[in-house]
Amino acid sequence: MGKMERTLCIVKPDAVRANNAGNIIAMIQAAGFRILGMKQISISEAVAGEFYSVHNERPFYGELVKFMSSGAIVPIALEKVNAVADYRALIGATDPAEAEEGTIRKAYASSKGENAVHGSDSVENGMIEISFFFAGSELI
Repeated sequence: MGKMERTLCIVKPDAVRANNAGNIIAMIQAAGFRILGMKQISISEAVAGEFYSVHNERPFYGELVKFMSSGAIVPIALEKVNAVADYRALIGATDPAEAEEGTIRKAYASSKGENAVHGSDSVENGMIEISFFFAGSELI
């Protein structure tokens, strides 16, 4: 048995605009994840830039920051044994054209840039990213 981990999901503006947040949350819960905290918020370009600062040298950074601040998002703190790997498998490849059937991105993403959800890439980043959006008192 693996160890209990936490990871961050963000339902991105494209999926919120398309009214797919509930469907995505249902898929996450069906996969055995426990929701520790969830809220719908909007973030400024400055906040999006801070959250994605690890990518600030990448060519897609400016576009990503604009996109993430273009509408409501739903950050969700998740917990499960092997949460990071299991969640990344559930969301699928960044490019929905390459994502496997049954994944969130295959079902709900429209492009590599507008790919419906964010997922932490490591246990360490999951903890950092959760604390970016949630105070400890907001987590159950």
